[in-house]
Amino acid sequence: METIMLSHPHQLKKENIRETVIALGFFDGVHLGHQQVIKTAKQLAEQKQMQSAVMTFSPHPKEILRGQSEKLDYLSPLPEKSKLIEEIGVDVLYVIQFTQDFANLTPQQFVDDYLIGLNVKHVVAGFDYSYGKLGKGTMETLPFHSRKAFTQTTISKVENQQEKVSSTYIRNLLTSGDVASIPPVLGRYYEVKGTVVHGEKRGRQIGFPTANIDTERYFLPTTGVYAVCLKVKNRTYEGVCNIGYKPTFHDNKSYKSVEVHLFDFDDQIYNEKVIIQWIDRIRSEKKFNSIEELVEQIHQDKEKAKLILNKINMCSCNL
Repeated sequence: METIMLSHPHQLKKENIRETVIALGFFDGVHLGHQQVIKTAKQLAEQKQMQSAVMTFSPHPKEILRGQSEKLDYLSPLPEKSKLIEEIGVDVLYVIQFTQDFANLTPQQFVDDYLIGLNVKHVVAGFDYSYGKLGKGTMETLPFHSRKAFTQTTISKVENQQEKVSSTYIRNLLTSGDVASIPPVLGRYYEVKGTVVHGEKRGRQIGFPTANIDTERYFLPTTGVYAVCLKVKNRTYEGVCNIGYKPTFHDNKSYKSVEVHLFDFDDQIYNEKVIIQWIDRIRSEKKFNSIEELVEQIHQDKEKAKLILNKINMCSCNL
Protein backbone atom coordinates (compact mmCIF):
# COMPACT_ATOMS: atom_id res chain seq x y z
CA MET A 1 0.00 0.00 0.00
CA GLU A 2 1.28 3.44 -0.92
CA THR A 3 0.69 6.15 1.70
CA ILE A 4 0.42 9.71 0.37
CA MET A 5 0.44 12.61 2.82
CA LEU A 6 -1.42 15.66 1.51
CA SER A 7 -1.67 19.23 2.75
CA HIS A 8 -3.96 21.88 1.32
CA PRO A 9 -3.65 22.85 -1.42
CA HIS A 10 -2.25 19.57 -2.70
CA GLN A 11 0.03 19.45 -5.73
CA LEU A 12 -1.05 16.15 -7.30
CA LYS A 13 -2.02 16.14 -10.98
CA LYS A 14 -5.11 14.23 -12.05
CA GLU A 15 -3.47 12.99 -15.23
CA ASN A 16 -0.76 11.26 -13.17
CA ILE A 17 -3.25 9.28 -11.05
CA ARG A 18 -4.92 6.04 -12.00
CA GLU A 19 -8.71 5.94 -12.05
CA THR A 20 -9.75 5.32 -8.48
CA VAL A 21 -12.49 3.89 -6.30
CA ILE A 22 -12.15 5.63 -2.94
CA ALA A 23 -13.47 4.98 0.58
CA LEU A 24 -14.10 8.14 2.62
CA GLY A 25 -14.09 8.44 6.41
CA PHE A 26 -11.97 9.10 9.46
CA PHE A 27 -11.93 5.36 10.27
CA ASP A 28 -10.79 5.58 13.91
CA GLY A 29 -10.54 1.97 15.08
CA VAL A 30 -11.22 0.48 11.63
CA HIS A 31 -14.22 -1.33 13.16
CA LEU A 32 -16.63 -3.62 11.30
CA GLY A 33 -18.61 -0.70 9.88
CA HIS A 34 -15.42 0.89 8.56
CA GLN A 35 -14.27 -2.44 7.18
CA GLN A 36 -17.50 -2.79 5.20
CA VAL A 37 -16.91 0.62 3.59
CA ILE A 38 -13.26 -0.13 2.74
CA LYS A 39 -13.86 -3.68 1.54
CA THR A 40 -16.71 -2.51 -0.68
CA ALA A 41 -14.40 0.05 -2.28
CA LYS A 42 -11.74 -2.61 -2.78
CA GLN A 43 -14.19 -5.03 -4.40
CA LEU A 44 -15.63 -2.37 -6.69
CA ALA A 45 -12.12 -1.29 -7.71
CA GLU A 46 -11.33 -4.87 -8.71
CA GLN A 47 -14.55 -5.11 -10.72
CA LYS A 48 -13.89 -1.81 -12.46
CA GLN A 49 -10.17 -2.56 -12.90
CA MET A 50 -9.24 0.61 -11.04
CA GLN A 51 -7.03 1.27 -8.04
CA SER A 52 -8.57 1.21 -4.56
CA ALA A 53 -7.92 4.06 -2.15
CA VAL A 54 -8.87 5.25 1.33
CA MET A 55 -8.95 8.91 2.35
CA THR A 56 -8.57 9.85 6.00
CA PHE A 57 -7.39 12.87 7.98
CA SER A 58 -4.82 13.78 10.64
CA PRO A 59 -5.34 15.03 13.27
CA HIS A 60 -8.98 14.37 14.16
CA PRO A 61 -11.14 17.23 12.84
CA LYS A 62 -12.43 17.91 16.37
CA GLU A 63 -8.94 18.98 17.45
CA ILE A 64 -9.04 21.77 14.87
CA LEU A 65 -12.74 22.66 14.72
CA ARG A 66 -13.26 22.84 18.46
CA GLY A 67 -9.91 24.46 19.18
CA GLN A 68 -9.21 21.92 21.88
CA SER A 69 -5.93 22.59 23.67
CA GLU A 70 -5.89 18.98 24.92
CA LYS A 71 -5.14 16.46 22.20
CA LEU A 72 -7.56 13.61 21.61
CA ASP A 73 -6.72 9.97 22.20
CA TYR A 74 -7.50 7.47 19.46
CA LEU A 75 -8.81 3.94 19.10
CA SER A 76 -6.16 3.61 16.40
CA PRO A 77 -3.47 6.29 16.12
CA LEU A 78 -2.41 6.95 12.54
CA PRO A 79 0.37 4.30 12.30
CA GLU A 80 -2.02 1.65 13.63
CA LYS A 81 -4.86 2.80 11.39
CA SER A 82 -2.55 2.65 8.39
CA LYS A 83 -1.52 -0.89 9.28
CA LEU A 84 -5.13 -2.05 9.67
CA ILE A 85 -6.14 -0.52 6.34
CA GLU A 86 -3.14 -2.05 4.60
CA GLU A 87 -4.17 -5.49 5.89
CA ILE A 88 -7.47 -5.12 3.99
CA GLY A 89 -5.46 -4.85 0.77
CA VAL A 90 -5.99 -1.25 -0.30
CA ASP A 91 -3.67 0.19 -2.96
CA VAL A 92 -3.39 3.80 -1.77
CA LEU A 93 -3.96 5.62 1.52
CA TYR A 94 -4.41 9.38 1.32
CA VAL A 95 -3.80 11.13 4.66
CA ILE A 96 -4.90 14.76 4.51
CA GLN A 97 -3.49 17.16 7.06
CA PHE A 98 -6.61 18.60 8.62
CA THR A 99 -6.17 22.35 9.06
CA GLN A 100 -8.51 25.29 9.41
CA ASP A 101 -7.93 26.16 5.75
CA PHE A 102 -8.93 22.66 4.71
CA ALA A 103 -11.97 22.78 7.03
CA ASN A 104 -13.11 25.99 5.33
CA LEU A 105 -13.42 24.38 1.90
CA THR A 106 -16.96 24.44 0.59
CA PRO A 107 -18.46 21.03 -0.24
CA GLN A 108 -17.98 21.79 -3.95
CA GLN A 109 -14.34 22.78 -3.46
CA PHE A 110 -13.65 19.56 -1.54
CA VAL A 111 -15.21 17.46 -4.27
CA ASP A 112 -13.44 19.35 -7.05
CA ASP A 113 -9.98 19.26 -5.43
CA TYR A 114 -9.95 16.00 -3.49
CA LEU A 115 -12.24 13.70 -5.47
CA ILE A 116 -12.44 14.86 -9.09
CA GLY A 117 -8.90 16.25 -8.79
CA LEU A 118 -7.58 12.88 -7.62
CA ASN A 119 -9.19 11.06 -10.57
CA VAL A 120 -11.87 9.41 -8.42
CA LYS A 121 -14.47 7.57 -10.50
CA HIS A 122 -16.48 6.02 -7.65
CA VAL A 123 -16.95 6.98 -3.99
CA VAL A 124 -17.88 4.65 -1.14
CA ALA A 125 -18.83 6.07 2.27
CA GLY A 126 -21.17 5.50 5.18
CA PHE A 127 -24.70 6.92 5.16
CA ASP A 128 -23.69 9.58 7.71
CA TYR A 129 -20.51 10.80 6.00
CA SER A 130 -20.26 14.59 5.63
CA TYR A 131 -17.76 16.85 3.90
CA GLY A 132 -16.98 20.51 3.34
CA LYS A 133 -17.35 23.48 5.66
CA LEU A 134 -19.61 22.77 8.64
CA GLY A 135 -20.22 19.28 7.21
CA LYS A 136 -22.84 20.68 4.84
CA GLY A 137 -22.00 18.14 2.17
CA THR A 138 -23.68 14.75 2.65
CA MET A 139 -24.15 11.56 0.67
CA GLU A 140 -27.45 13.06 -0.54
CA THR A 141 -25.71 16.14 -1.96
CA LEU A 142 -22.74 14.24 -3.41
CA PRO A 143 -24.41 13.43 -6.77
CA PHE A 144 -24.93 17.17 -7.33
CA HIS A 145 -21.38 18.10 -6.34
CA SER A 146 -19.91 15.25 -8.41
CA ARG A 147 -20.60 17.14 -11.66
CA LYS A 148 -21.24 13.64 -13.11
CA ALA A 149 -17.50 12.89 -12.83
CA PHE A 150 -18.05 9.88 -10.55
CA THR A 151 -20.70 7.56 -9.13
CA GLN A 152 -21.21 6.49 -5.51
CA THR A 153 -22.17 3.72 -3.13
CA THR A 154 -23.67 4.54 0.26
CA ILE A 155 -23.18 1.96 3.02
CA SER A 156 -26.17 1.62 5.34
CA LYS A 157 -25.94 1.60 9.13
CA VAL A 158 -24.18 -1.46 10.56
CA GLU A 159 -25.68 -2.60 13.87
CA ASN A 160 -24.75 -4.89 16.73
CA GLN A 161 -27.60 -5.81 19.08
CA GLN A 162 -29.60 -2.80 17.81
CA GLU A 163 -26.67 -0.44 18.49
CA LYS A 164 -25.04 1.44 15.62
CA VAL A 165 -21.49 0.19 15.14
CA SER A 166 -19.40 3.33 15.52
CA SER A 167 -16.20 4.67 17.06
CA THR A 168 -18.37 6.52 19.61
CA TYR A 169 -20.05 3.26 20.64
CA ILE A 170 -16.65 1.61 21.15
CA ARG A 171 -15.42 4.58 23.18
CA ASN A 172 -18.53 4.29 25.36
CA LEU A 173 -17.79 0.60 25.95
CA LEU A 174 -14.23 1.47 26.95
CA THR A 175 -15.46 4.26 29.22
CA SER A 176 -17.74 1.80 31.01
CA GLY A 177 -14.99 -0.85 31.14
CA ASP A 178 -17.01 -3.30 29.06
CA VAL A 179 -14.05 -4.47 26.95
CA ALA A 180 -15.57 -7.95 26.56
CA SER A 181 -18.35 -6.48 24.38
CA ILE A 182 -15.94 -4.87 21.93
CA PRO A 183 -14.92 -7.83 19.66
CA PRO A 184 -18.37 -8.15 17.98
CA VAL A 185 -18.16 -4.44 17.07
CA LEU A 186 -14.45 -4.05 16.35
CA GLY A 187 -13.91 -7.46 14.79
CA ARG A 188 -11.10 -8.22 17.25
CA TYR A 189 -10.16 -7.61 20.87
CA TYR A 190 -9.22 -4.01 21.57
CA GLU A 191 -5.46 -3.55 21.51
CA VAL A 192 -3.16 -0.80 22.74
CA LYS A 193 0.51 -0.44 21.86
CA GLY A 194 3.07 1.10 24.17
CA THR A 195 6.55 1.01 25.67
CA VAL A 196 7.65 -0.47 28.99
CA VAL A 197 8.96 2.31 31.24
CA HIS A 198 10.31 2.49 34.80
CA GLY A 199 7.68 2.89 37.50
CA GLU A 200 7.62 3.04 41.29
CA LYS A 201 8.45 -0.69 41.54
CA ARG A 202 5.89 -1.16 44.33
CA GLY A 203 4.57 -4.31 42.66
CA ARG A 204 7.93 -6.01 42.91
CA GLN A 205 8.16 -5.03 46.59
CA ILE A 206 4.89 -6.82 47.38
CA GLY A 207 5.60 -9.90 45.24
CA PHE A 208 3.73 -8.91 42.06
CA PRO A 209 6.20 -7.28 39.66
CA THR A 210 4.49 -5.23 36.98
CA ALA A 211 5.41 -3.75 33.63
CA ASN A 212 4.52 -0.04 33.51
CA ILE A 213 3.29 0.83 30.03
CA ASP A 214 3.47 4.22 28.33
CA THR A 215 0.50 3.84 25.97
CA GLU A 216 1.10 6.76 23.61
CA ARG A 217 -2.18 8.32 22.35
CA TYR A 218 -4.61 5.43 22.68
CA PHE A 219 -8.07 5.79 24.21
CA LEU A 220 -7.86 3.66 27.37
CA PRO A 221 -10.52 1.68 29.19
CA THR A 222 -11.80 3.15 32.44
CA THR A 223 -9.90 2.58 35.67
CA GLY A 224 -10.01 -0.92 37.09
CA VAL A 225 -8.48 -4.37 36.91
CA TYR A 226 -8.58 -6.40 33.68
CA ALA A 227 -7.66 -9.80 32.33
CA VAL A 228 -5.26 -9.12 29.46
CA CYS A 229 -2.79 -10.63 27.05
CA LEU A 230 0.51 -8.91 26.39
CA LYS A 231 2.87 -9.47 23.50
CA VAL A 232 6.55 -8.62 23.84
CA LYS A 233 9.55 -9.86 21.87
CA ASN A 234 7.22 -11.83 19.55
CA ARG A 235 5.84 -13.89 22.43
CA THR A 236 2.43 -13.57 24.08
CA TYR A 237 1.79 -13.84 27.81
CA GLU A 238 -1.33 -13.85 29.96
CA GLY A 239 -1.68 -11.35 32.74
CA VAL A 240 -3.72 -8.97 34.86
CA CYS A 241 -3.67 -5.21 34.31
CA ASN A 242 -4.49 -2.31 36.60
CA ILE A 243 -5.40 1.06 35.11
CA GLY A 244 -5.70 3.81 37.65
CA TYR A 245 -4.28 6.07 40.28
CA LYS A 246 -3.17 3.48 42.89
CA PRO A 247 -5.31 4.98 45.69
CA THR A 248 -3.76 2.68 48.31
CA PHE A 249 -0.48 4.57 47.81
CA HIS A 250 -1.62 7.98 46.49
CA ASP A 251 -4.32 10.38 47.65
CA ASN A 252 -4.25 12.59 44.56
CA LYS A 253 -5.16 11.68 40.99
CA SER A 254 -2.27 13.34 39.23
CA TYR A 255 -1.02 10.33 37.28
CA LYS A 256 -3.00 7.51 35.68
CA SER A 257 -0.86 4.41 35.28
CA VAL A 258 -1.17 1.23 33.23
CA GLU A 259 0.54 -1.70 34.96
CA VAL A 260 0.53 -5.33 33.81
CA HIS A 261 1.48 -8.30 35.96
CA LEU A 262 2.36 -11.25 33.74
CA PHE A 263 1.94 -14.84 34.88
CA ASP A 264 5.07 -17.03 34.95
CA PHE A 265 7.29 -14.22 33.70
CA ASP A 266 10.44 -12.69 35.16
CA ASP A 267 12.35 -11.10 32.27
CA GLN A 268 13.61 -7.52 32.12
CA ILE A 269 11.67 -5.75 29.36
CA TYR A 270 12.33 -2.05 29.98
CA ASN A 271 12.09 0.04 26.79
CA GLU A 272 10.50 -2.86 24.87
CA LYS A 273 7.53 -2.25 22.57
CA VAL A 274 4.47 -4.20 23.70
CA ILE A 275 0.81 -4.78 22.80
CA ILE A 276 -1.89 -5.05 25.45
CA GLN A 277 -5.00 -6.95 24.40
CA TRP A 278 -8.00 -6.23 26.65
CA ILE A 279 -10.07 -9.36 27.30
CA ASP A 280 -12.42 -8.66 30.22
CA ARG A 281 -12.84 -6.41 33.27
CA ILE A 282 -12.51 -8.02 36.69
CA ARG A 283 -13.36 -5.17 39.06
CA SER A 284 -13.17 -1.44 39.66
CA GLU A 285 -10.20 0.22 41.34
CA LYS A 286 -10.45 0.61 45.12
CA LYS A 287 -8.43 1.80 48.07
CA PHE A 288 -7.29 -0.82 50.57
CA ASN A 289 -6.70 -0.29 54.28
CA SER A 290 -3.43 -2.21 54.29
CA ILE A 291 -0.81 -3.74 52.03
CA GLU A 292 -1.96 -7.17 53.23
CA GLU A 293 -5.51 -6.51 51.99
CA LEU A 294 -4.12 -5.38 48.64
CA VAL A 295 -1.95 -8.48 48.27
CA GLU A 296 -4.90 -10.76 49.04
CA GLN A 297 -7.04 -8.97 46.46
CA ILE A 298 -4.30 -9.26 43.83
CA HIS A 299 -4.17 -13.02 44.44
CA GLN A 300 -7.93 -13.17 43.81
CA ASP A 301 -7.65 -10.96 40.72
CA LYS A 302 -4.93 -13.19 39.33
CA GLU A 303 -7.04 -16.32 39.74
CA LYS A 304 -10.09 -14.67 38.15
CA ALA A 305 -7.96 -13.52 35.22
CA LYS A 306 -6.63 -17.05 34.72
CA LEU A 307 -10.18 -18.43 34.64
CA ILE A 308 -11.27 -15.84 32.08
CA LEU A 309 -8.24 -16.40 29.86
CA ASN A 310 -8.53 -20.20 30.09
CA LYS A 311 -12.15 -19.97 28.87
CA ILE A 312 -11.24 -18.10 25.71
CA ASN A 313 -8.04 -20.13 25.31
CA MET A 314 -6.38 -17.51 23.12
CA CYS A 315 -4.09 -14.54 23.23
CA SER A 316 -3.46 -13.43 19.69
CA CYS A 317 -1.90 -9.99 19.66
CA ASN A 318 -0.04 -9.00 16.52
CA LEU A 319 2.91 -6.63 16.46
